[in-house]
Amino acid sequence: MRSRPAIRLIQRLRSFSPRGLAFGLTLSLGLVAAAGFAANRAPNPQSRAEHVGTYVWRATPNWFGGFSGIELSPDGSSMTVLSDRSTLVRARIQRQGGKISGIEIGSAKHLRSSKGKRLFGRIMDSEGLAMAPDGSLYISFEGVARVAHHRSASARARVLPRAQSFRHMPLNKSLEALAIDAKGHLYTLPENAPDSTGNIPVWRWNGLAWSQPFSLPRRGGFLPVGADFGPDGRFYLLERDFVLIGFRSRLRRWDVTDQGLANEVTLLRSGTGKHDNLEGLSIWRDPKGDLRATMVSDDNFMSLQRTELVEYALPE
Repeated sequence: MRSRPAIRLIQRLRSFSPRGLAFGLTLSLGLVAAAGFAANRAPNPQSRAEHVGTYVWRATPNWFGGFSGIELSPDGSSMTVLSDRSTLVRARIQRQGGKISGIEIGSAKHLRSSKGKRLFGRIMDSEGLAMAPDGSLYISFEGVARVAHHRSASARARVLPRAQSFRHMPLNKSLEALAIDAKGHLYTLPENAPDSTGNIPVWRWNGLAWSQPFSLPRRGGFLPVGADFGPDGRFYLLERDFVLIGFRSRLRRWDVTDQGLANEVTLLRSGTGKHDNLEGLSIWRDPKGDLRATMVSDDNFMSLQRTELVEYALPE
């Protein structure tokens, strides 16, 4: 999703004189660096993930940017990323010493509607990405809240029946995250449409109908932006917060039980400005068998932001 606070900040900076703009950027970058330094010197005791590396991905096509969903291959050698303008990109990942060293773009496809036409306007705002075992794709949208299935990147959409709750979600705050479990069940949740208790509602699609099996506790100012089921079978949630000087991210994890989710753990809470606007999440195992989280940032197609691929090693 395009972060509205970030867009407002950038618009204000653009309205400044060149001298004022330079001062504002210098001040903001200095505060970001100070915040990041403080975070590195005194990490939150709940943060158990270890930063592996950050790769700034740059490319020139006009579709490049705005990435809000990501799925890595089981071995981390390739990825599928989704932009919020309904572009689906497949790419190879080059690594040196386990860290990303380059990205080779293979293809880029603009998603099609159920009638085979290009998506545009409010129906174009794609956010969540989940890949089924057969390689087909599920996409969640937040302009008109819905989930669509694509047998391939070029195939027409098959829109799943909409839960009644989807029809009443606020624009730009609805189905931000999407994940698929080992049984093929889909889970989706809104960025900012809390339930009657103020928590994060989670909906599940079992192939026939939607249900709401549980809610997740909201903690602090963080909002959900990405989700995934890891190869360990646990549920992971990426969240984001924005303050004047930048973004901060949080990664939480739960065990999945017959009674719902249990044993909440905060794996990561980054310092403000350490990373850009992280929105997409993929959990996989590296060649050593260790759990790893790969996240991608949405640059909002703004020159002051970056497309980052950020990786953390996770504890079992």
